Amino acid sequence: MSSSPFSELGLVEPIVRVLRREAYAAPTPIQTEAIPALLQGRDLLGIAQTGTGKTAAFALPIIQRLLDSADTVHSFAPRALIMTPTRELAAQIGERIGSYASHTELRCGVVVGGTDIDAQSATLRSGIHILVATPGRLLDLMRKKHVRLGKIEAFVLDEADRMLDMGFLKDVRVVIRGLPPVRQANLFSATMPTEIVEIANRLLTDPVRVEVTASATTSKLVVQQVYHVERGDKRALLADILLDPAIRRALVFTATKRTANETARYLRELGVGAEAIHGNKSQAMREATLKSFRQGRFRVLVASDLAARGLDVVDITHVFNFDLPDVPETYVHRIGRTARAGRRGVAISFCDSRERIRLRNIETCIRQVIEVIEDHPFRSKVPVELGQFRPRQKLSPKPNKKTSGRGSRPTKSRRQSPRETDDHNKRR
Repeated sequence: MSSSPFSELGLVEPIVRVLRREAYAAPTPIQTEAIPALLQGRDLLGIAQTGTGKTAAFALPIIQRLLDSADTVHSFAPRALIMTPTRELAAQIGERIGSYASHTELRCGVVVGGTDIDAQSATLRSGIHILVATPGRLLDLMRKKHVRLGKIEAFVLDEADRMLDMGFLKDVRVVIRGLPPVRQANLFSATMPTEIVEIANRLLTDPVRVEVTASATTSKLVVQQVYHVERGDKRALLADILLDPAIRRALVFTATKRTANETARYLRELGVGAEAIHGNKSQAMREATLKSFRQGRFRVLVASDLAARGLDVVDITHVFNFDLPDVPETYVHRIGRTARAGRRGVAISFCDSRERIRLRNIETCIRQVIEVIEDHPFRSKVPVELGQFRPRQKLSPKPNKKTSGRGSRPTKSRRQSPRETDDHNKRR
């Protein structure tokens, strides 16, 4: 059998065989750097955005480590712990580990909020090797003494900056205090704010630092555009843009759950297949919605940031920032949902007059000037004071000639504009 690039990293044949079956042709940059270091037992600080292959980078060495150890599995005492901020991401990591370990006898369990804690306790009682958990549910199980961390050999803190955004750092510190002093540790984060640096210093010992992309940078495969539009016209503008058939699958980010529901309902009333996903929906409903989205049963998913975290759909063609985020790094996370697996994508942001300071902060953070699309029927009449709202430092312009045709709208006849159906605009 021919040698695999993954075997050259030190991975054993059962794992390499699974990677061949999964059509993994070659390791990504973070896998190339992280896997050998982790197989040597080093701690690791990984600075990487989503979509870089980091799940395999930490999961494959953990699987091999457990295979090499003769220790047996114990009730309520997993040997590896992966902590991640959202239920969706935990489920996806658990699914990937199940696939990677399919040629072994290793068992993986996932514990998250919003599901039956008694069933999760039963899974832990039966004995698992690898536990994937969200912080809140993990602490619930620890308080009930249904999970013990004394036998943890490898710990992964994934998406650490999102843990900070979601207010989980206190929970993270409690979990870290419960880990045994001798264990391997990994911390992955797309950005490194001060609080995460503090956690890393406490958790990691002489770590290998792997940084596959500069903090808060965006993929060159994503075409970025911004539309200046007042808030009352945002839904109508979104529906108008969605007339473009090039938008095959879109993810729309809103600031609130209510806006997500209202926007999805508005689009459905206009005949656009759309559903909303957010924290108020049950886990079963969220999983069903994501499954339908992946299967193409509707083409627009309207989501809050937390609900969409970890969403892995490779063929999202467009990401919409219906509301600009307060934190510039969140913008980077959002648009990272498109242009995955080497594909191109488009990120479209709506900016009303109250959000222009946020646009300035985003452009300063990513060191790019996002192209303004002026030729659209809902253009804001509030003057844009570029000197006030744009970065003062000289930034690199973002080229935008190879788009899906949104720069200049066709003049051929089409159905009635969504603006004429918008009650808000009727009152205006």
